[in-house]
Amino acid sequence: MDHFTYREGILHAEDIPLPALAAQVGTPFYVYAQSTLTHHYHVFVDAFARHDIHNILVAYAVKANSNIAVLKCLAQSGAGADVVSAGELARALHAGIPAKRIVFSGVGKTSDELAFALRQGIGMINVESIPELHLLNQVAQDCQMTAPVSIRINPDVDAQTHAKIATGKKETKFGINIDQAPAVFALGQSLPHLAMIGVDMHIGSQLTQLEPFATATDLLLDMVRHLRNQGHAISHIDLGGGLGISYDQDQAPPPSPDAYAAVLAPKIKGIDATIAFEPGRLIAGNAGLLVSQVIYEKPTAAKNFLIIDAAMNDLMRPALYDAHHEIQPVCAQDADHLVDVVGPVCETGDIFAKQIMLPHLKEGDLVALRSAGAYGAVMASEYNTRPLIPEVMVYQDRWALIRRRPTFEEMIERESFAPWQTTPSTTSNP
Repeated sequence: MDHFTYREGILHAEDIPLPALAAQVGTPFYVYAQSTLTHHYHVFVDAFARHDIHNILVAYAVKANSNIAVLKCLAQSGAGADVVSAGELARALHAGIPAKRIVFSGVGKTSDELAFALRQGIGMINVESIPELHLLNQVAQDCQMTAPVSIRINPDVDAQTHAKIATGKKETKFGINIDQAPAVFALGQSLPHLAMIGVDMHIGSQLTQLEPFATATDLLLDMVRHLRNQGHAISHIDLGGGLGISYDQDQAPPPSPDAYAAVLAPKIKGIDATIAFEPGRLIAGNAGLLVSQVIYEKPTAAKNFLIIDAAMNDLMRPALYDAHHEIQPVCAQDADHLVDVVGPVCETGDIFAKQIMLPHLKEGDLVALRSAGAYGAVMASEYNTRPLIPEVMVYQDRWALIRRRPTFEEMIERESFAPWQTTPSTTSNP
């Protein structure tokens, strides 16, 4: 569900009409509904509570949407965080998420990042390779600390999702092959500055079937039993994230958190360990819209192009994954003709949708791209020297600008001429 609804023909974010926001902020912009964020978090937690499972850590995947106001909302709801860089860790800490409720994932953590995480009191470091194991031991020694370690297992399970966001097959760069895990645990146990206390997996994103979760969980729990039989004190089991959301209202919805919990609860109930989950898209995806203004419609001999002021640099998913986002007029009108919705960036791939039915929209009309709360603003760039666009948070009848649009001057000030470009030349042309 979300909190974006039509009232008297005008699309609202919670209680605020989008045209009023657009007039204040300018287009394009992202808008997030705080009520949707908190609702989705509690739906996930409550799904397991109904099975009397309370020993869980919901570590929100910061990569989905890392705006500090989004993180603050989730921190106040009780969420932890899953981070994949020192920058994301700094954001989570700034938003008030306790370090002990943060897990650090990623295949390429640097020594500086690991040291920063240890000094903050990180709850868990998900190690993904033998070289990382040795690096972390050295960093922990230098910090005179013991690092809490969870080994990320690659269970070689097909997540049945887009190839670019599938992470659980052995052909990917992620994790340690499940067959190697016992030997890696034994190695870690021999290193003096590591506490080998956890296992972790994450098989992919935007999963729409429960079978891959069930299969991978069975494999991981078998590994936990094996490791415990070998004397390893496993107190942390991370089952990852990846549960999908609905991007297309005409297709069957992905499994709900209730259905997800119903499948996993019998497998994890009674296990003496903290059970961690890493939902990101599930919490943030449907909590956001991208609001854009029509520049004009361009009819050609082949088709009609509706050109809007948002572009692929603002929302990369359609260009990167051929992803679908529903596009709606902010002022409700009957859809009566086919258009391709495109942005102004100088790339043929700057397309949001092909041959969809929309009303005849004119210059200045507003459209909303739905389900844009995850992997939207976080993946944006300044390609074509287009400023990063504003982000807005709404809660009931209140709104706040949580990231402003930079000026061209601010963008240019980050750069400088080379010194020799600003001094007179001492050479002459022959």
